[in-house]
Amino acid sequence: MSSHKIRIDTKEQTLHLLHDQMVVHQFPISTSRFGLGQGSGSFQTPLGRFRIYQKIGGGQPLNTIFRGRVPVANPSDWDKESDLITSRILWLDGVEPHNENTRERFIYIHGTNEEHLIGQPASHGCVRMRNEDITRLFDLVEAGTEVEIVS
Repeated sequence: MSSHKIRIDTKEQTLHLLHDQMVVHQFPISTSRFGLGQGSGSFQTPLGRFRIYQKIGGGQPLNTIFRGRVPVANPSDWDKESDLITSRILWLDGVEPHNENTRERFIYIHGTNEEHLIGQPASHGCVRMRNEDITRLFDLVEAGTEVEIVS
């Protein structure tokens, strides 16, 4: 099991990758513009302890667009749509009773086509990262890695 851990600070809009409890990488992120919470359909970012349930997109080109966790062939939607899921997906699974619906809510850490909004709450519940940053993080963690989201 990895000795890495991810800690997401929703107030600071940062993601820290820890190794043996020391920060080894820090990335700017974007959490939900609808605030924090666990409710189904709320579009809010959940809080608490999670684990990476599944890693999706390894080997795909940077800026690949995913729909239903499947890469799509036509990237012409890049400028037309907001909140695209791009480059890589780290699918989260809640490990506490209050956030156990996280996987069913399809809450991810993922790349975005709206990198200009990174650093402020702007997502629909997921944790957005710059495409180069999520690709780097993706290569450093494995399924099962612990994730903590705090306010």
